[in-house]
This record gives sequence, structure tokens and C-alpha cells, in this order.
Amino acid sequence: MPCSATTGAQVDEVAGVLTAYLPVSPQLYPDDVLTDEPTVVMVAELVREAALEGVRDELPHSLAVVVEEMVPRPNRPEHSPMTDVRVSVFVERPSQKAIILGKGGSRLRDVGSRARTDIEKMLGHRVYLDLHVKVAKDWQRDPKHLQRLGF
Repeated sequence: MPCSATTGAQVDEVAGVLTAYLPVSPQLYPDDVLTDEPTVVMVAELVREAALEGVRDELPHSLAVVVEEMVPRPNRPEHSPMTDVRVSVFVERPSQKAIILGKGGSRLRDVGSRARTDIEKMLGHRVYLDLHVKVAKDWQRDPKHLQRLGF
């Protein structure tokens, strides 16, 4: 069945055909659960996605993101919660750090803004996002670095 994800042509029809072949089963997750991944993993992925946007050719796999801390902001009203999120972005070389930071930190601000917006949508409340870019020389080849970064 020809279809196009770009234009949306016949996507619903393809989904209908595929759905007809799926076995009927009970609901496996509650309606409000989007994934079985922990929230910190999702936050890290949102930051990584924002950081890679526009520089995938320059940093295809040299970027690791670790959520160092994710805590509710104390003394906030119940109707207006806020979460403080501290994230480290690891690259392998100083030149890669410069790419992530951008001129005068402009690229990192853009990354933080995009990631914060997505994190707030996911959590359903305001977020203070504190991003740090660090060089971990050759982290992809070092078993200690890989373990620390969660790989």
C-alpha cells in the first residue's frame, strides 16, 4: 500500500491495515503512561536531542548526557510546582565543547531553551534547567567513563 509520511497520504489507511493484524490484548499500561523508561532517562534524551539538532554530522555519537540531579524546588505552592534539573553534557574533545557552546554560549542557551520546553511538556510543570558541558577525553573507549555515563 503506497503511503507518504511526509505528506500524510494514506497513513491512516496503513495504520488501519496493520492494526487489523494485531492480536487483541488487555491494556498493558495506564492511559497516562507514555513509556516504561524512568523520567531521568527521558530528560537526558530530550537534552541530547536538542543538543544534536543541527550538528548531527559534527557530533554523531560523541555526545553523552547525564542527569546529575532532578529535585522538586522546595517551598513552592502546590498549584505551581517547579523542578530543578542539573544536567551534564559530555563530549570527547575541547573542539566539540566549542560546537555545543556556540559563540558566546548562544547555542547552549538555544539547546537549554528547547530542551526545557520539551521537559516542561513532559512533566506538566515549570523546570529550571542547569546545563553544563564537560570534556571527558575519549569517553567512548574508556570502560570507567562508559559505566559512569550509564552505558
